[in-house]
Amino acid sequence: MTTGVQNQSDAHGSSWRWHVSVVGSMAVWALIYMQLVPFSEWITSLFPIERSSHRSEAIAFFFYDVPKVMLLLALIVFIMGVVRSYFSAEKTRALLSGKREGVGNVMSAGLGILTPFCSCSAVPLFIGFVSAGVPLGVTFSFLIAAPMVNEVALVLLLGLVGWKVAFTYLAFGLGIAILAGFIIGKLKLEGWLQDWVRDIHSGAVAQTAIDDHALTLVDRYRLGLEAVREIFAKTWIWIIAGIGMGALIHGYVPEELMADIMGAEAWWSVPAAVILGIPMYTNAAGVIPIVEALLGKGAALGTVLAFMMSVIALSLPEMIILRQVLTMRLIAVFVGVVGIGILTVGFLFNFLF
Repeated sequence: MTTGVQNQSDAHGSSWRWHVSVVGSMAVWALIYMQLVPFSEWITSLFPIERSSHRSEAIAFFFYDVPKVMLLLALIVFIMGVVRSYFSAEKTRALLSGKREGVGNVMSAGLGILTPFCSCSAVPLFIGFVSAGVPLGVTFSFLIAAPMVNEVALVLLLGLVGWKVAFTYLAFGLGIAILAGFIIGKLKLEGWLQDWVRDIHSGAVAQTAIDDHALTLVDRYRLGLEAVREIFAKTWIWIIAGIGMGALIHGYVPEELMADIMGAEAWWSVPAAVILGIPMYTNAAGVIPIVEALLGKGAALGTVLAFMMSVIALSLPEMIILRQVLTMRLIAVFVGVVGIGILTVGFLFNFLF
């Protein structure tokens, strides 16, 4: 009897240590996240270069975005790992598939609007959704909407070009996210996920035969940490490589050349702007000053907006990171569907405005 009571006491004490550790870790996470800008500025100041130089901008961008994406990946994957322990992949898919799939696309696109993430920052939540068994098309609606349409972009566009253009941009951006995700979902391309992601998505890795009601909260914490370890091991190097490439391009935006291309009256100016935007990388707030400069140099509105959408929704660094989650065939489908939507918006805006 005494041994049983002692074991219960030890288990209770261990449980409290886990709770305190998790809460403390969340507090430390928040403190670190709030210091990312000062940290990146401090690191940049150590280099013997002018702060206003292109090289300095690239360095500051890199040392801000890498820890930001890593922190978001760790937090979101841990939370989704804990949440996933309450719901089997089959239950989750049943909740958001079939008749509910369209609603799921709308909800995830709406969530994307409320999250001020750039394309690479949205990838961790995308991975979390996929690993939780959420339908692929629904996760893509979030992945498209999060960087393309958010409150920062809308407020800045409102001040730059007025409410009509800003509202139209919101409607078309949201429409692209919902429709593209819905189409990708209907194509049933889950088999085109990378093998390790497909295993998680189907429940072969993360789901066990243990009854989820029998798991303690500490067990769920452990599952969350295991999910973080597993996904970090497969993605961290590609996150650094992708953001590194984006940082180099971010510091050297050729505005004069882009204005010449986007100011052309020819039909090819819109697809040329999209192709030009894909290798670049920034968030919605970061691309607005470029948009303002291009419009000031006489570039066409629809062409500039198509460029803006391609920069923040189809960036090459995002594709490098996604390559560890998606096969090239699925990335090609994603780029094709979203690209068609962006081209449509560009041509339409040039016609209407």
